[in-house]
Amino acid sequence: MSDENPTQPNDGTSQGDADRSFEGVDLDDVVLDDADEEGNQGLFDDLLSGEPIFENKEVLRPSYTPHELPHRKEQINKMATILVAALRGETPSNILIYGKTGTGKTASAKFVSQELESTSQKYEVPCEVEYINCEVTDTQYRVLAQLANKFIENNLDRIEERIDDLERLRDDAAPDATSDPASMADTEFDSVDEIDDRIAELEDDADEMETVPMTGWPTDRVYSTFFQAVDYEERVVVIMLDEIDKLVEKSGDDTLYNLSRMNSELENSRVSIMGISNDLKFTDFLDPRVKSSLGEEEIVFPPYDANQLRDILQHRSDVAFKPDALSEDVIPLCAAFAAQEHGDARRALDLLRTAGELAERDQAELIEEDHVRKAQDKIELDRVVEVVRTLPTQSKLVLFSTISLEKNGVHNINTGEVYNVYKRLCEEIDADILTQRRVTDLISELDMLGIVNAVVVSKGRYGRTKEISLSVPIEETEAVLLSDSRLGDIDDVQPSMQQARFDN
Repeated sequence: MSDENPTQPNDGTSQGDADRSFEGVDLDDVVLDDADEEGNQGLFDDLLSGEPIFENKEVLRPSYTPHELPHRKEQINKMATILVAALRGETPSNILIYGKTGTGKTASAKFVSQELESTSQKYEVPCEVEYINCEVTDTQYRVLAQLANKFIENNLDRIEERIDDLERLRDDAAPDATSDPASMADTEFDSVDEIDDRIAELEDDADEMETVPMTGWPTDRVYSTFFQAVDYEERVVVIMLDEIDKLVEKSGDDTLYNLSRMNSELENSRVSIMGISNDLKFTDFLDPRVKSSLGEEEIVFPPYDANQLRDILQHRSDVAFKPDALSEDVIPLCAAFAAQEHGDARRALDLLRTAGELAERDQAELIEEDHVRKAQDKIELDRVVEVVRTLPTQSKLVLFSTISLEKNGVHNINTGEVYNVYKRLCEEIDADILTQRRVTDLISELDMLGIVNAVVVSKGRYGRTKEISLSVPIEETEAVLLSDSRLGDIDDVQPSMQQARFDN
């Protein structure tokens, strides 16, 4: 057996010589011979060879907060007139903001909040805004824990800054303080010892601030920690709860009750709540005491019309795209499509961004009407894929049964046929079999989601049934269903199909 090192150079040089031979060589200047061969392009070279269409794509994303919000001046001014109380050290009224998806609620609220915080710094008035997305943080524990940890983090930062200031003051005063007490006349302290005592107090405060874990504490302890963190120093706090209806739906109104009654117990700070909701009726489920305190001021955001959407898109596109990247009919078409969907500006921006991405993939120099129409189809398909992917297993089985019937040439599919195939599929993957009434309910739910179209048809003396047809692309939807590990175990649906027809 040879003792030769497999990594040793085989040209007679030692490994040390090989290493030294690279000394003084800039490896960035070394080009592999293969890369020089004509036509040997890397994976991304072709994609990078075209001229980019976008100047700043982030401007077209929902997370972007613009410096100017067209057609929302009235709502922004109303928010500002309510929140200006915070800059006077007073408690602003609680605000509820309503409006459908994509009507500018969150963007406007964030814009006003940023202005509020920057103005508070300008006039040195302590004011903070904290944002919580209740679609993600949807329980009382998580909301209170997240808020507590944000305020604890802010408090620790301020304590650290204050200690740094005090240490500088102590260092400056120390040489003269013993011989000349007047050297501290411009400060709140009479001696260096007082400064040291204050630093020790602040360090003790910092040590006592314990962050809240995301699980494990009793809720009353989390609330107590949050309460102490908020009330640590004098300030006005605005808590912005986006998708507030999701929090109420998941956890009830306990969180809102606790937050809305905090001011009666706080000594140093004041709290105001700004709730944002797509559901105009969610307050119907609130405790009357919470409802009256929470809805002190209400602001409604109406849907945008096509002309307003056009202005918004034009405003964003000037920043998002290179000059002359859009044909004339692109923005009007995006606006028209989005206006059909209850004036959803988010949908319009998604359309415009996706159209730009499709044009870039085609290495086109101009975004045209055809790119917008393709973007519309793509977004719709993406929506269907996401909805189907997140369906419960039983709903997926019902949908798969419908797809299987349609693929096998069955027209005017009725509930009985779907149920017969569904039962056999359940047996094949060892799933619980629901009653036909429950399956009918699941079909109605799929109809509401726009995945199937179910119409009640009278059969005369044979009673009534639902005739079901698909409203989504068959191949793509089936692929999404089969990506589910349980449905992926279905071997052959054909016998179930034949039996279903026979049984029916």
